[in-house]
Amino acid sequence: MNAAPSRLRTEVAIVGGGLVGCSTALHLARRRVPCVLLEAERCGAHASGVNYGGVRRQGRALAELPLAGRARRIWGRLERLVGGDGEFRATGHLRLARDEAEVTALEGWIREAARYGAHGELLSRDALRARFPWLSDGFAAGSYCADDGQANPRLVTPLFARAARSEGATILEGRTVVAIERAPPGFVLRAEPELELEARVLVNAAGAWGTRIARLLGEGLPSEPIAPNMLVSEPLPFRIEPNLGMAGPGIYLRQVPDGSVIFGGGRGTVDLERRRCRPSFATSLSTIEEACRVVPELARASIIRTWAGIEGRTPDDLPIIGPSPGVAGLFHAFGFSGHGFMLAPAVGAVLAELILDGHSATSLAGLEPARFAPGSAAAA
Repeated sequence: MNAAPSRLRTEVAIVGGGLVGCSTALHLARRRVPCVLLEAERCGAHASGVNYGGVRRQGRALAELPLAGRARRIWGRLERLVGGDGEFRATGHLRLARDEAEVTALEGWIREAARYGAHGELLSRDALRARFPWLSDGFAAGSYCADDGQANPRLVTPLFARAARSEGATILEGRTVVAIERAPPGFVLRAEPELELEARVLVNAAGAWGTRIARLLGEGLPSEPIAPNMLVSEPLPFRIEPNLGMAGPGIYLRQVPDGSVIFGGGRGTVDLERRRCRPSFATSLSTIEEACRVVPELARASIIRTWAGIEGRTPDDLPIIGPSPGVAGLFHAFGFSGHGFMLAPAVGAVLAELILDGHSATSLAGLEPARFAPGSAAAA
């Protein structure tokens, strides 16, 4: 005979224990709002814990910059907020242009981003070589943002989860949400193993599974699973201070203080139902080859590990953040398309404000779920 499921009640239920979900729990708990977070595995098990670790404003879509600016301020005081710095360092971010079209794109971004308080310095071919002699000489120009940086994703989400618990949030790992029903004035969530959770407000921060959670409530918000492909080298003499990326498609890489170089680029394979992914050998090889063209000294490096992480990607490569256009009390925050790590601490702060105050001073224009509502341009 099966035991009756445990039944809990709370003010806010959060589905998903990635960095977005844990940040949301922390910011709610700091305002003494009861909340329960349900995570199918462990906090930070997927994209939040295995991503590249870039903390950058440079190169982002303009719609993300208000959120990114707020996030950067949070990163700067991370230790005071969560009790650890997550190895965050403001190392700068260097974005490289390979041809004149990419130079023009860099120039345009620098001009437009300045209106949002994000400042880039355009460097000529000669300036690049003088300032970063370890770079190959094949780049037409670069843009450098000194305030950007990097952090260790394996540390950051657990820090947020620990801080949220210490403030009074309930975080339940190993709980997979299988059904959600409207039960005015809120929701009833059913999770395995044997849990029912009543809540007035629901936050869908389920990452690559965000579309599935939305569909349980009749919301047709689009995303597809992707598996960003990552590698790390043996320790090398420390030379590469800034975080590197391309002005167009290409690799990204950063060197950590112990000398290891972390590379990213391309995709692995995903099995969403089994919650598993694998790096691709062909993708890894291509990433290594390109990295050696960018920084020739890397040709002597040995790769010691490859991995991938499961993330959700939207059709316009922008996250879905904000209140549901059709279900009162439902808020979405997923589909970060491989660049949500930097934003996530601020996403939680903004969601808490939207839930408790009904508004936030940080603009989400262009990121709201309503852009995919039937009849909208993005849904067409």
